Amino acid sequence: MTYIIAQPCVDVKDASCVEVCPVDCIYEGDDQYYIHPDECIDCGACEPECPVQAIFPDTDIPEQYTSFLAKNKDHFNK
Repeated sequence: MTYIIAQPCVDVKDASCVEVCPVDCIYEGDDQYYIHPDECIDCGACEPECPVQAIFPDTDIPEQYTSFLAKNKDHFNK
């Protein structure tokens, strides 16, 4: 399991999650932050820090945000 960042982060880009990540696996993109799936250690430290509740375990993504799983993976496969 890893975490993904979904639509509520788009254009908000609050860096609270970045500040608490112990392995620095959260990267800034053009429109939002992204969690690198191979670097994330599944600690969950980022999830409660997000002020817009945009971070979800990849196994528990709300249906309206499922497209963000592919968007996150695609970001790192460029």
